[in-house]
Amino acid sequence: MSENVIFCYSGTGNCLDMAKNIARELGGADIVMMRAKPAVTDARGAKRVGFVFPCYGGGLPGGVEETLGCLQLAPSAYKYAVCLCSAYPGTGLSVVNRAFPLDYWQVVTHQCSCVWLFPHTMMLPPMTPAGAQARAEREAKRIGQAVLSGKRSEKPPKANPLNAAESRLWQTISRKKAKQFAVSSLCVRCGTCVKVCPRENIRLFEGKPRFGSDCLQCLACLQYCPQEAISLGAVTRRREHYHNPNVSADELSRPVLHIE
Repeated sequence: MSENVIFCYSGTGNCLDMAKNIARELGGADIVMMRAKPAVTDARGAKRVGFVFPCYGGGLPGGVEETLGCLQLAPSAYKYAVCLCSAYPGTGLSVVNRAFPLDYWQVVTHQCSCVWLFPHTMMLPPMTPAGAQARAEREAKRIGQAVLSGKRSEKPPKANPLNAAESRLWQTISRKKAKQFAVSSLCVRCGTCVKVCPRENIRLFEGKPRFGSDCLQCLACLQYCPQEAISLGAVTRRREHYHNPNVSADELSRPVLHIE
């Protein structure tokens, strides 16, 4: 295990791309994915431990808080967190801070992944996808340098009761939205959607995907479908699909990535 470990959740690749870029700035790191039960829970050998995750409905993606409860970190490790969001960070950073008091934390805005709610160009400040990606890469470099220097945030991240309530409601919304998944005749039965689903919520039946109700609305299945055959209501058929250009479906589904 590297002296730098980053625990990462990513749906459409933006957070994993951020984690990879921070890892490179640190001179290398092991990125442990939190999309399912993590392959590594004992990181007591790491000197620096990061958490990179998105805001889903005002809070952490489903399963991430449970993952925090099973991790073992050295008390002396430098701990930091980065939340990616389209507009507001929600309460996820405060949840991580309660589990592992953070030395340093940052918020970075990037493209919206919830395509049924907003188009992908929805972010603050408004930017094109290319502009947002370039900005995220600059921010990753800056964050990596801050971590190497041992920078400390002046204040802990704030907990927002309204965001906490929103996060609980989001779980119900996600299960209901899952019923609207549809697959068109463009499907080539490649199984990409099955591979990228963090909840094992998609099964192939007679070669075509079927969706269960255990859905987080990460929308990796929709965004990474090579044929754009998956939709979630009529609006997603009209809106452009998006996933991070530097993250493949194979990378997204790996339990651990070692970055030099």
